[in-house]
Amino acid sequence: MSALTVDPVPGNGQGWDDLVRIWEETDAPEGCKVEIIEGIVTVSPPPSKDHNTTAELLQRRLYSVIPEDWGIYQTLGVSVPGRAGLYIPDLVVLPREVASGPGNRVPAEEVRLVVEITSPANANHDRIGKAHGYARAGVELFLLLDPWHTGRPTATLYGEPSDGTYRVLEAVEYGETLTLPKPFALDLDTGMFPVS
Repeated sequence: MSALTVDPVPGNGQGWDDLVRIWEETDAPEGCKVEIIEGIVTVSPPPSKDHNTTAELLQRRLYSVIPEDWGIYQTLGVSVPGRAGLYIPDLVVLPREVASGPGNRVPAEEVRLVVEITSPANANHDRIGKAHGYARAGVELFLLLDPWHTGRPTATLYGEPSDGTYRVLEAVEYGETLTLPKPFALDLDTGMFPVS
């Protein structure tokens, strides 16, 4: 992972608009993910095959329970300016009308579920920085799939965001069932996910 540090505080010459412009102009190799995490433009390598398989397996199950007018996206930017962040979640679920039209990002408060799958290079960003960013922006549900969790792969569902923090709604080791609440109402067998 590489990073470009930018001061996101308005008045110092590098405000939110400047940060987004740098993000938009960053020329990363194909397949790499460019994000803004706590005011730093980061470039992550393409995800592994197991990472992609996990996203695909979850996406397949989510399509069976989401409303017809919602979509699931893998490369959509989620804007979290209050945390100087612009994240590209592994999966983001939201009404299709919000994701339609020009541009490449949506406001975080429109998101119904965001999913991050950790990789060795980004695990701490997903576990800490992005969790705080999503909570502060009011994203209703955050599912962290963490095959790199110390000890044993873990799935953690966060919800009820308040003052930049989430409440842990449920945490299970891979192999156990995690339940996504309504409007999803999905019992998710985490044993289907590959362990890296």
